[in-house]
Amino acid sequence: MQRLSPLDAMFLHQDHPETPRQVASLAILEPGDRPLDYDRLIQVINERIDLVPRYRQVPRRIPGGIGMPVWVDDHHFDLSLHVRRSALPRPGGRDALHDLVGRLIARRLDHDRPLWELYLIEGLEGGALALLFKSHQALVDGSHTVDLAQVLLEETQRDRTIPHEEWRPHANPGPVELVTGSVRAQLARPGELLWNAEYQWGRVVSHLPVLGPDASSHGPLTATLSRHRRFTTLNAPLADFRRVRDEHGGTINDVILAAIAGGLRGWMLTRAEPVTAKTSLRALVPMSVARDGSEAGGLPTSLGPLVRGLMLSLPVGEANAVVRLHQVSYALQGHREMGSAVAANKLAELPGFATSTFHAVGARVAADEANRPYHLVITNVPGPQDPVYMAGQQLREIFPAIPLTGHRTISIGVTSYDGHVFFGIVADREAVPDADVLGQCVLEALEELTETIGSQRTRAPRGRKRP
Repeated sequence: MQRLSPLDAMFLHQDHPETPRQVASLAILEPGDRPLDYDRLIQVINERIDLVPRYRQVPRRIPGGIGMPVWVDDHHFDLSLHVRRSALPRPGGRDALHDLVGRLIARRLDHDRPLWELYLIEGLEGGALALLFKSHQALVDGSHTVDLAQVLLEETQRDRTIPHEEWRPHANPGPVELVTGSVRAQLARPGELLWNAEYQWGRVVSHLPVLGPDASSHGPLTATLSRHRRFTTLNAPLADFRRVRDEHGGTINDVILAAIAGGLRGWMLTRAEPVTAKTSLRALVPMSVARDGSEAGGLPTSLGPLVRGLMLSLPVGEANAVVRLHQVSYALQGHREMGSAVAANKLAELPGFATSTFHAVGARVAADEANRPYHLVITNVPGPQDPVYMAGQQLREIFPAIPLTGHRTISIGVTSYDGHVFFGIVADREAVPDADVLGQCVLEALEELTETIGSQRTRAPRGRKRP
């Protein structure tokens, strides 16, 4: 019987209709010789769900609130209640897909069942399929539990043979056993008392109005959230980001963040928002760092490397694209020079396709630090540059969907995979009706950077190149 951490317990209490606490990822699959249907998907998940036991468990509270909730097996677990089927109306264009995903990620998960869902979406143009994974933030921590998308992916088209045993749920503890177990744990480990005090205080705070450092400010990135979401995607060749990096120095991550800064600038101008030379937006950027005692920049030994939230000032007021890039590079240089950052190519070498798990961990960091003064969260996770497969189908595109917190109306998740960089933008439906315009502005900001390649007028001193 494993207890929830205070952070996981708080995610449950902060799960409101306006702020559903779940991370999602949208995978687009190439149509293959053996099309993936619902029955086959159920079979594949049933074969692999043993690898993530928590996907059959539910959180159960302690009577009287005298201890942390615990994970218990769901005796009524039914896979068909979690794996669902949907279809787009013809012709199955990207706009229709975005609209469907926006509605699905806005729906809260049922706390009386294991905290995840998977949608098989059919009817995409060209015969492609999509899989939308939704996992609660209390479920995936990158250590005890990884994202379901990760255990479904393979490096080859042929599925692995995974030993599978008939699952039998463990007997659930009764109220008396829950109370005595909690008391015993607190007596044996005094730290449990502090955890429970933190948990109980968090329960009180979670029911108070969420003011936050940005609640009183005004602008396109701050508003009272509605119960509805918009979702939009974009992708660009990874080669473009590499060319800009090779020309102007820094890292690919610097170029991605500079393109986002330029995109936010262009988007704000389309909305006639006030933008001056000093205008900046604060982004919380979760960054992976080496474990204590491990070599800086080395390969983490598990899928739960330390992740810290780095506050970055995005120079949206700067009109020159190259200067904007150098300002971002300079701001991130200190983090790299500390020697604790894990290089992008090292993260991409982790076993399996771990990007969805890392996005979930990054979103946890952002939610845990929601009271810090930032406007939006940006998670950026590098993936493998060779094709991977899911249930025998080649993965073509992968887009993260990071939940909104507090009064923040936009979040951006970024993943690089197989020669492309994929952006997933989540926005409040009422506050940001033009999320697709923001996506287009990010692409235009990248194009602005690529147009400077080879230009002596805009070339600046080259910095040290990193992966």
